[in-house]
Amino acid sequence: MEESNYTDVLLVTANVGSLFDNVGEMEKDWLRELYTAIQTYRPRFVALHFQEVGGKEYQSNMEHAENFFRSMESSEEMRDFDRVCTYVDSHFKCVDSFTALGSMYFIHKSLKNIYQYDFNSRDFKPVAGHTKCVGSLEGVTTVQKEKFPKNFWPDFKWSRKGYMRTRWLIHNQGMDLVNVHLFHDASNLIACNSSPSVYSGNRKKALRYVINRICDSSDSPQPYFLFGDFNFRLDTSSLVQHLSISADVQTVKKDSSNEVERIICEEKDNDHKILLQIETKLFAYLHQAVFREDNGKALLKYDKEMEAFKDVMSEEDIPFPPSYPYSEDYSEPTQYMNTRCPAWCDRILYSHTAQEIMHKRQEGEPNVVYNTLGPNVCMGDHKPVFLCFPLKTNAP
Repeated sequence: MEESNYTDVLLVTANVGSLFDNVGEMEKDWLRELYTAIQTYRPRFVALHFQEVGGKEYQSNMEHAENFFRSMESSEEMRDFDRVCTYVDSHFKCVDSFTALGSMYFIHKSLKNIYQYDFNSRDFKPVAGHTKCVGSLEGVTTVQKEKFPKNFWPDFKWSRKGYMRTRWLIHNQGMDLVNVHLFHDASNLIACNSSPSVYSGNRKKALRYVINRICDSSDSPQPYFLFGDFNFRLDTSSLVQHLSISADVQTVKKDSSNEVERIICEEKDNDHKILLQIETKLFAYLHQAVFREDNGKALLKYDKEMEAFKDVMSEEDIPFPPSYPYSEDYSEPTQYMNTRCPAWCDRILYSHTAQEIMHKRQEGEPNVVYNTLGPNVCMGDHKPVFLCFPLKTNAP
């Protein structure tokens, strides 16, 4: 709906790595879930932020990824969106700058008053037709893209993580939309070592870096929405203590060194059944349903990484279970894999100034919706997360 002072907006973040590693299998269902949300909420502006475009085998999958974007752009379901802007960082040979981020923006034919910012000339320009920028994105002046500097984390493998920003003016209301992908937990064992974990500290540093960049006064800061795969994890050390409170905990070390190889928590009775087993890439908890019951609400107290940013950002209350790591098995769309501790990795955060331009409607009117796409459908290891809201605009 577009009233004189509101424009309905849909923001979606999706880590699509496993979509491309399982070529063809999930894509149809994935797109159907997206189109259903668009038909349900009837937005006039849709922003899709993708991470891990091309998946782990991006060298061989990138062509398929480009076809995926093309199919959305030309789909019957999106025909009423007559302007489309696509930015895909697919130039994997350029190791120093490759982020595997992709952003797509769809503008409905009924939305007339919209402009996009040119970071070079520092002014807003009308949006027309279909703009498609696929490659290194070097020289594309309507997008800012940066891979996190190598010297940030000398102890960790440098990976395709970074951010990509666009700026929009809808009915005279400006806003920045920032696609972000932060660092993951490389080892469950290391994540257990301290509270907060060393990985959490890395993410905090990277996210503060992004916020400082987008709030740089040279481009007169605007309200911003940061949405992507933040890789926020539960405070693993505290959670494991809680889960194993009535268990016997054994630490298994490698023969040749003092390095921990495995943590095993056995129930004290019940035939010493293994309650929890943790290895570098294994997090096997006997009662996995706890992560799904009541949408994992009891575990939200261990979701602490956003707290460090409450000075500058907010988030809607989370009404959905952890968005990662879901099974990639078609027959188990609500099961988690036992590779990582389930967590709310995929998020949509916004500046305090952005909160002021999100219209909270009166009782009985459609309101702000924060949820996952495809809760009962196999969408890959990450469930996409969306935020739908009426944007307050300055329409005459």
